[in-house]
Parts: sequence; structure tokens; C-alpha cells
Amino acid sequence: MVTRPLKVLNVVGARPNFMKVGPVHRALEAAGATSVVVHTGQHYDAKMSDVFFRDLGLPEPDHYLGIGGGTHAEQTARVMMAFEPVLEAERPELVLVVGDVNSTLATALVAAKRHVPVAHVEAGLRSGDRAMPEELNRLCTDALSDLLFVTEQSGLDNLRREGVLDEKVHFVGNVMIDSLVAALPKARATGAVERLGLTPQGFVLMTMHRPSNVDAEAPLREVVRLLQALAARLPIVLPLHPRTAGNLDRFGLRDALAATGGLHLVEPLGYLDFLGLMEAASAVVTDSGGIQEETTFLGVPCVTLRENTERPVTVTLGTNELAPLDADHVAARLDAILSGEEGEGEVPPLWDGHAATRIADVIVGWHAGDAG
Repeated sequence: MVTRPLKVLNVVGARPNFMKVGPVHRALEAAGATSVVVHTGQHYDAKMSDVFFRDLGLPEPDHYLGIGGGTHAEQTARVMMAFEPVLEAERPELVLVVGDVNSTLATALVAAKRHVPVAHVEAGLRSGDRAMPEELNRLCTDALSDLLFVTEQSGLDNLRREGVLDEKVHFVGNVMIDSLVAALPKARATGAVERLGLTPQGFVLMTMHRPSNVDAEAPLREVVRLLQALAARLPIVLPLHPRTAGNLDRFGLRDALAATGGLHLVEPLGYLDFLGLMEAASAVVTDSGGIQEETTFLGVPCVTLRENTERPVTVTLGTNELAPLDADHVAARLDAILSGEEGEGEVPPLWDGHAATRIADVIVGWHAGDAG
């Protein structure tokens, strides 16, 4: 019997996906598989999307679906409708999805309904908060997946508790760290720190974009108060996410930030510039998911303005801590961090830059066994 060549559809939709698919795409091709990149266009701003393809060395996507924004239901439905003809035309042996965005669930659901196996990178992560759309995406995608690639021990524990068969689950480490390790020399050479007139370990990097923090006026005012409090201590760099920028204008808060000394408001940054700033920062304040992982690997203190995290290893082993959106509390925590009172974290197991190779090895072995 002739084994059909292995073709994998790798789906990206939003900026965090790109750092995960890049290494997997390269590892699959190195293993002799055909890797087809499908970009749903869920993040459609060039500053939020195209620049990451360039920075990460990803090829032009083989398929671009151009989905754009909308409500969760609209976006998910449009991805499903646009992805199904691609799936039919490509006829892959496997659809690989990453993370927890709407594109992740939408394409996994289409593949499962068409009886095409699904692999999920970053499987098993749970925040315990079903009010988060990402949590629902994670739960549903894992339920649909045939191969589940896990980044940390909590993922193994969660999937076992949910009844997922052990033979489907593979502890491979964190593929986002693969991108970080590969990009770090270039990131250090971008000169992003110097362009902003900053000195290494002499500033705080901040990101803020979660709807719970920026979509209503009261929490966004507290974000502004926090920025003002932190900027009184150290220079602050804040790349403005389009959602945050729009709401600052909507609630008339932009002028308050513009008048804050020591605050550098910048456009969304490419991966290399952002990584260079993150490594050189004294601390990071964020509400992101992936940044918790990157700062843990880099050993940079991170304060995450959320009540929970789907990446608990960044707290138990790494340099991350959770905090409420309270300007006084976060400023006090930053003071403690900058004083050197806090201990150093450690890098979790298998966060070593080789996760994508492990993923490719599992997929190739799975395909050989399935074909046999």
C-alpha cells in the first residue's frame, strides 16, 4: 500500500498565533511534510498581522480568508464558511490549530465535521473562567481534537480530569518559546530601546487590550490612573492596541495620557521590536496571555492584570504574578519588584526552543501509524 504524503493545514488568525505556527511550519517541512498556511485574517490591520509574518520569517500564506472583525458569532461563522472550501480543495491529512482565538475553534469545528483530524497546539490550558470567550474556545477545540499538544503540567492535569484519552495527549513544551529563542539575536539588534531614548532596565513595558479592562469607561479610567502612577516612577512604553486606542478616544481620555510625562505611546509594534523592548524592560505590566510566558523565559518580572490565568506555571515557577486593576496596588507591587525584594523565577520544563520539532515528530509518527 502506498502511503499518502502528509499534508498539514496550519491555521493562523490573530497575532499570537503567528509565533506558534512559524516554528511548526518549518519543523514539518524539515520532516518532509507539506505545510500549507491558512491566514483567516481575524487580525486584519497590517500593523497587527503582516509585520509579524515578516518578523517571524513565515512565508506568504497559501490562503488568505480576509475575515476581519465583528462579533464573536459573526467572526466564527465567517471563518467557518470561508475555510470549508479551502479544506475541500486542499484535502489535508491534518488541520493544525493553535491557541484559543475564534479562528482556532471555527476551523477545528469545520475539520471535525468533515472528518479531517485536528491537532491543537497549547491544548489543556484553562483559566476556569467561562465568561472569557477564549476559555470556551479552548474547551471546545480540545474536545474536537485528535492530537493535543501540551505546554505545561496543568494542561496534562486538566485534560486527564476532562476524560481525554492519554494516547491523544503529548507534552511537547512551549512552541512560542521556539520563536523567541530564534528571534532574540535579531530583536536585540533592532535598536528599539535606543530609538525611544530609553536605557536597558530603565523603563516599564505595558500592554492593555482585554475587553474587561478597556471596553468600559470605569476600568479604562483606572488604566489611565495606573499609567500616570507608574510613569511617575519610571518611563513607560505603551504600544496602543487598536481596541484600546479607540476606547481612549471614545471616552475622552486620550488628552490625559498625552499630558503624562514619561509615557511613550507608540503604534503597535512588530514582534522583533516588541521582544527587544521586553527583554530590556525592568518589568512588564500586561493583561495578555502569551506575554506571561515570554517574560517567564526571559526572567523579566511581569504583573498581569487579571483575576486568573490559563498559564499557572508562569506564576508557580516563573516571574509572573496576578493583580487586580487597581492603580495603587499595582504601583506598590512595582515598587517591590524594582527594589529587588522579589525572588527570581525559573524556566518551566521543555521550554527550550525545540517544541516544534517534538510536534513534527509526533505528527509524522501518527501519520505513519494511521496510514499503516
